[in-house]
Amino acid sequence: MIFITTVGRSHMEVSVGHTPDSDDAFMFYGMFTGKITSPDFTVRHVIEDIENLNKKATSPQLDVTAVSVHACAYIPGYTILRSGGSFGIGYGPIVTARKQMSLDKIKKSKIAIPGKMTSAFLLLQLMIGKFDYVEMNFSDIPQAVKAGKVDAGLVIHETQLSYEQEGNLKILDVGEWWHKTTNGLPVPLGINVMKTSLGMDLICKFDRYLQASIEYGLEHLDDALEYAMQYSRGKPRELIEKFVKMYVNHVTVNMGDRGEESIRKLFEMAREKDLVPSFEISIATK
Repeated sequence: MIFITTVGRSHMEVSVGHTPDSDDAFMFYGMFTGKITSPDFTVRHVIEDIENLNKKATSPQLDVTAVSVHACAYIPGYTILRSGGSFGIGYGPIVTARKQMSLDKIKKSKIAIPGKMTSAFLLLQLMIGKFDYVEMNFSDIPQAVKAGKVDAGLVIHETQLSYEQEGNLKILDVGEWWHKTTNGLPVPLGINVMKTSLGMDLICKFDRYLQASIEYGLEHLDDALEYAMQYSRGKPRELIEKFVKMYVNHVTVNMGDRGEESIRKLFEMAREKDLVPSFEISIATK
């Protein structure tokens, strides 16, 4: 399925994949509502769960797509954009359970994960080593934990903030572990990528377009949050606002040297433990 079509001599329609998550919606608010326009692109957006987007990217279908940073080890046809990344600043995925347990017991537990290609899964493996897991949609994990279907759950997105209301306890903080282990590097979780075959000139132009959309959302916070609420999954606005402000931050606007360093550090650590294949990271030029 290819969506690129030539509209004018230098104007292209590009397919853009993002998740049904409020932070992604917030970033693309300016772009998808036409508040921010581009002389180079028109966009057609495709909305799918992050693990589905990760899998699609292994045989490039979308021109631009949100993916987990972990997925970059398996998608050589894409270049990482400098804007639009989800980085935790001292926080990130957590592990929840019905009761507290020792680290040794956690390592021997069956843990629900939101997908094998998610960054959360890779980070937890780096933190505790390989473990027994079962994959499920991230939104089903809290209930699976509460119902005792699994011993623990690796929690991402807004459920990082709502675990207490869901009747569970935080037993591990993966984001905090990363922060301490790397001397404060941002936690690399999600990014946007673009087909390398489109060329660095177009990639950089789209990167600037996305950056302008993110900046517009931050400058029009209430309107962008209202737009993002369509992906709130029934969570209250206060929680969604807190979540968006956590994951749409200065590193989201442009990852800068620290964001790039954190991505490279993640894969350096993962390769040392044979958790990812050897590959060359491609990141858009500054």
